[in-house]
Amino acid sequence: MINRLKLIAAISLALTAVSFAADNPMVGGGKMYASKDIIDNAVNSKDHTTLVAAVKAAGLVDTLKGPGPFTVFAPTNEAFAKLPAGTVDTLLKPENKDTLVKILTYHVVAGRMTAADLKKAIKAGGGKASLKTVSGGTLIAMMDGANIKLQDEKGGTATVTIANVMQSNGVILVIDSVVLPN
Repeated sequence: MINRLKLIAAISLALTAVSFAADNPMVGGGKMYASKDIIDNAVNSKDHTTLVAAVKAAGLVDTLKGPGPFTVFAPTNEAFAKLPAGTVDTLLKPENKDTLVKILTYHVVAGRMTAADLKKAIKAGGGKASLKTVSGGTLIAMMDGANIKLQDEKGGTATVTIANVMQSNGVILVIDSVVLPN
């Protein structure tokens, strides 16, 4: 009887650990807490230091710490590195703030859209879903096998690599490329 109780306790503890891990996924080596906002989590991801620097340079920290909810398609450092050499440095200059704000807000959709929500919208749209971004532009979401892909207004694409990173004020979906507005 005691061994059975120990086994039940061990299984219960293991299930709690799995639930905790699912609720607080790791992104860029940092734990993402559903109780924290987008900015407070993003600063913990080593894969998003360029994005965090850009958000700060654009003056969008307070906005993304606000109540939202927001869906943020968050490009990794590797995604920014795919841009032509010097692009990020140029965008971070104060005289290019308006362009930087437009690009960053093009990665944000008002409301909370999980991967399941996106897949449902894609299915309802006959294979494509049009997403209105905070910048006023449009992203097209579609499926590529089991992956969600985004197409920007210039025809570029990004793939969601980590979905449903829940935040107190929205959700982050990590993407492998920077999407660009017209």
